[in-house]
Amino acid sequence: MDLLLRRLQDAGFAVQSVRVATGGVVAMAGMATMSDGSEIFAKTLPGSGSDVFEVEAEGLRALRELGGAITPGVLAVTPNLLVLQPLKPCQDNEEQFWEDLARVLSRMHTTTISDRFGWHRDGWLGRMRQDNTWDDDGYSFFAQRRILRWLPEPLVEAAFDREDRRALEHLCAALPELVPPQPPVLTHGDLWCGNIASDQSGAPVLLDPAVSYSWAEADLSMLWCSPRPPASDCFFAAYTEITPLADGWRDRMPLFHLRELLSIIAHGDDNWGAARAVREIAAPFAHR
Repeated sequence: MDLLLRRLQDAGFAVQSVRVATGGVVAMAGMATMSDGSEIFAKTLPGSGSDVFEVEAEGLRALRELGGAITPGVLAVTPNLLVLQPLKPCQDNEEQFWEDLARVLSRMHTTTISDRFGWHRDGWLGRMRQDNTWDDDGYSFFAQRRILRWLPEPLVEAAFDREDRRALEHLCAALPELVPPQPPVLTHGDLWCGNIASDQSGAPVLLDPAVSYSWAEADLSMLWCSPRPPASDCFFAAYTEITPLADGWRDRMPLFHLRELLSIIAHGDDNWGAARAVREIAAPFAHR
């Protein structure tokens, strides 16, 4: 927190103290108390010169201006600092909260249809680059930019043998058989519970995106497959009522979650069986 405090003061914020904020897994984040008693949320990373915070601020703006979502106000962004308006924790035990979030995501996914998959710049997923190279073909985009992109990462390469990698390649080749045609839409890209908060009125707020135009079901898979409270079942009931999904969408959720599982392994965070989960998902394609 000393580093964060210094960088806030260097940026001109009259900060009295900083306390650790929990929930993030990459940046050093804290709630800072100002000299007038107000609070701000800030985060930093060791070193400097990365565009990670610039990309995050741009993603928040896209979710708000293009997707109509509520995002935290950006108070400052530099190569080594991001300062946001403070928020409340996610109201994750309230069914109404999840129904409201479903309306937000449904509106975003149905009003931002594009003609290409990708984004105008690469982004970040955790500490690693997210390849957002434009592609007219969603199957090619998801295969190359969201699954196979991770295989050369050293920890992923060490986790899987030749047969495992071949199974993933066969799965990617079979995507047109597995995923019904879907248009590219604006997606949050990292929509797990830790990236959802509330504003002062209790409305859902989206945080820390990894935006791109991709399949809407890729967004849904993050919530479906990541740890979540029981009340979040209301999200899926409300979303599918507002925006019906093609048959078999529940069976496709683990398939889309491969991107997240491979990212977890690449980041060295596989302490709960991500590699095993990848093998289970890819196993039916081992001998195609």
